[in-house]
Amino acid sequence: MKICVIGLGYIGLPTASILAVRGYEVVGVDIDKKRLKEIKNLSFKTTEKDLLTLVSGAIKSGNLEVKDKPEEADVFIVCVPTPLKNKKCDLSYIKNAVESIKPLIKDKNLVIIESTVPPGTCEEIYKMINKDIYLAYCPERVLPGNILHELINNDRIIGGINKESAIKAKKIYESFVKGNIYLTDTKTAETVKLMENIYRDVNIALANEFAKIAEELNIDVWEAINLANKHPRVNILKPGPGVGGHCISIDPWFLVEKSKEAKLIKTAREINDEMPIYVANKIKKLAKKTVTIFGVTYKGNVDDTRESPAEKIIDELLKDNYDVRCYDRYARDFKYPLLNLEESVKDSELIVVLADHDEYKNFKEEDIKRIGKLMKRRVIYDTRNIINKDLWKNEDFKIYILGGKND
Repeated sequence: MKICVIGLGYIGLPTASILAVRGYEVVGVDIDKKRLKEIKNLSFKTTEKDLLTLVSGAIKSGNLEVKDKPEEADVFIVCVPTPLKNKKCDLSYIKNAVESIKPLIKDKNLVIIESTVPPGTCEEIYKMINKDIYLAYCPERVLPGNILHELINNDRIIGGINKESAIKAKKIYESFVKGNIYLTDTKTAETVKLMENIYRDVNIALANEFAKIAEELNIDVWEAINLANKHPRVNILKPGPGVGGHCISIDPWFLVEKSKEAKLIKTAREINDEMPIYVANKIKKLAKKTVTIFGVTYKGNVDDTRESPAEKIIDELLKDNYDVRCYDRYARDFKYPLLNLEESVKDSELIVVLADHDEYKNFKEEDIKRIGKLMKRRVIYDTRNIINKDLWKNEDFKIYILGGKND
């Protein structure tokens, strides 16, 4: 059986590689020729454990080829981005992908959509193709930094345009998924994917609102959340500088655009969207000109900078002509230049920790001493509450924590 995977990004590449290793003939397609070259040469940057090894094995087996145009196949899997545009889902990438494979699709072929979409999108795609095909929706449910493990071990939801479509898609995923596979219709599956990310977004918004309240009341939100979570039915998440990534920060809007009843969801999204501005305003009170950003990825120990709060915070600081330096050894691509540690802290008035990379948690005394000697003022603002406060205090750093007590 031949499978054509459209889109070789965070999900498409590992999915195509796993299928190839499982014995399928796979053609991976991407319009980014630089990306294709990096995949062929195994020179792409990734923080995903064992991904390079997997892709290498898939290519060397002869079962995976990567190309810039789709080919005829028995199964087509679409894994392209669905970004946010004007608070609505931009379906242009997915529609372009479908148009590119439409001439190649034959009757009884199976088309699987993995991209996150608003409810009802698969029904529209089915009408677009307008052939006697099987169509299913199978959203990814993975955590960046642990994608391979979760692709294999997590439960999967498969929604079919009809029952037979769901069953046919299940046979594909059964070849590598060890978790349970649940079947439903496409619109339910589309909604389930959004609900999963909305659940976390709402919880994070609650934590962020608690952080603001804690600063107003002069209490430590981290202690308060820890104590509240001692209750057997309470699990408040951690506050932070904003929500990033291609899922939680975007997906809630896909449901808001489809429902007038998504009031709590909309409010939560607005709270989280406002956090970078809240943090930027705090930074402006702590530094007059030069600021160092530690961590521009949207979360710790990953290379993904999509929708990162760091970008929005920096944008706000640049509006007031701040000199902003960024340090992040994990980041793959970023809007602003990335410097080494020494360059980023030289003559800086303030370090702002935005991503909870292990590196920042594990700075040693000699590291902090070296940093302090290079800075103009020894001040650090930790929006993730991860630094070793005692070590930084020992080097005469003034420490501020998001949601922490005021001095």
